[in-house]
Amino acid sequence: MRPIRTILAFLICVYLLPGLAAAAIWATKEHPANWRAAKWTSSHVLPNPQTNHEARVTIFAATTGGLKGAFAVHSWIVLKKHGAPRYDRYDVVGWGQPVRKNGYEPDGYWYSNQPQKVWEITGDRAEALIPDIEDAIAAYPHNIKGGYRLWPGPNSNTFVASILRAVHEIDAVLPANAIGRDYLAEGRLYHYDPSGDLHVTLYGLLGISAGVKSGFEMHIMGLVAGFDFRHPGIKVPAFGRVGG
Repeated sequence: MRPIRTILAFLICVYLLPGLAAAAIWATKEHPANWRAAKWTSSHVLPNPQTNHEARVTIFAATTGGLKGAFAVHSWIVLKKHGAPRYDRYDVVGWGQPVRKNGYEPDGYWYSNQPQKVWEITGDRAEALIPDIEDAIAAYPHNIKGGYRLWPGPNSNTFVASILRAVHEIDAVLPANAIGRDYLAEGRLYHYDPSGDLHVTLYGLLGISAGVKSGFEMHIMGLVAGFDFRHPGIKVPAFGRVGG
C-alpha cells in the first residue's frame, strides 16, 4: 500500500494541485462572455510586412478561451518569405476543415489573450526553413473533416507540435501547457528527433520526453511536468514553466 500512497501523493502534488491553483486564479479574472465578445485584432507583435521585408518564421501561443484557458494555450505558426507583402498564419480549429490558413490576424489576440512568441527566426535561415514547414503542413495527416479532437488530441497543439517534429531544425518545443502536443500524429507511440529528443506516449495520455530540446518531461492525461536543463526552469502543469 505504501508505494500506492506515494504515487498518489506524487500525482496530487505535481499534477492536481497546480491544476486547481490555475483554475482558482482563472476564476478571479475577467473573461469574454463568448467568442463574439472576445478581442481578435492584431496585437502588433509582428513588424509591418510592408516595411519589414525579411523572411520570418514565428511560433505563437496564447491562452485559450473558456475554462480551458485555466489549463491550456492555443498555438499557431506564422510564415513570411522575403519580400512577401503579408504574413501567412496556419492553425487548427475544431470545426470544418481543421487546418486554416489566414483565418485570423497573424499576431491576433486569441479570445482577448495576448499572443506570446514561443520561437522565432528571421532572415536567410527563415527563408530556408519555410519550404520544409509548408511541406510538413501539407502532409499533416489529420487535416480531414472530423480530424480534430479537443482531448487528448489531435488538436491545435498536436498540429503545431507535429510540424516542429517534422522540421527538426526548429529548435523549440511547445509550452508544457499546450495540451495535445504530446499526442503524436497518426496515433504513433514514439518519435525520435535527430536533435536527440525521444518521445514515448500512449496516445498523449501517458508518456515521457527526454532530450536536448525537451529536457525531461512526464505527461499524464495531457498535463506535463518536468525540467528544462538547457534554459533552466521547471515545467508545471497548467502554468507552463517557472524560471528561465
